Amino acid sequence: MLKKILAFIYQWVVFVPLFLPLTILTALTTMFGCWLGGERIFAYYPGMIWSRLACWLGLCPVKVNGREKLARKQSYIFIANHQGAFDIFLIYGFLGYPIKWIMKKSLRSIPFVGAACESAGFVFVDNSSPKAAAKTIAIAEKRLTKGASLMIFPEGARSKDGYMHRFKKGAYQMALDLNLPLVPITINGSYEVLPIHSLLLYPHRLELTIHDPVPVDDCKAADIPDLIARTHETIHSGLWEKYRDFGNETAD
Repeated sequence: MLKKILAFIYQWVVFVPLFLPLTILTALTTMFGCWLGGERIFAYYPGMIWSRLACWLGLCPVKVNGREKLARKQSYIFIANHQGAFDIFLIYGFLGYPIKWIMKKSLRSIPFVGAACESAGFVFVDNSSPKAAAKTIAIAEKRLTKGASLMIFPEGARSKDGYMHRFKKGAYQMALDLNLPLVPITINGSYEVLPIHSLLLYPHRLELTIHDPVPVDDCKAADIPDLIARTHETIHSGLWEKYRDFGNETAD
């Protein structure tokens, strides 16, 4: 009970009053910087700094494993399990690689943040029809310039219990269409910080593990189930023990 009271006080006296203006400042900096032609810098660095400060303000120490496995100037499609809201800060702040997020179309309506994401060249997914989905692929391909990569949560939404669930096929089809290696990423700890069913922030350590890239050069649509199973198992292998007990769900 005492832990919950202290967390509540810290969240509303320290974290929120600092985080909200920091978010607005980051969004405005991103928008104006990108509009002035500096997308290569302003689409990444303001968000990266904002994310690191969010983890610092949230009293969440971060450990990163495997950055050396990434090749500079190579574009990737990063895929990760989705434990909680702090996954965004963990990846954006500590992956150490310029990325374009693949986001739900509904997120475009978030004040300041939606406009900043749009100006930064992030891709809003529209799955309303096959034609709309194909347009999303085309937009993503255009955004992969100057070494940028794509970041996708193949579960589609945050986990409701901290465990990994089924992966959707979209990220894998995109990897084949764009001929980009997949990079599995394991996230640990963010479920404890801010799970989907909670509005209360709990400080907790976070861990980001980058696994070996998976090439898709010779893969076809029929190989997608195998790719899903392989990367799902890779990500699952990096989870903390308490998140490995759930049934082995893979493809959607």
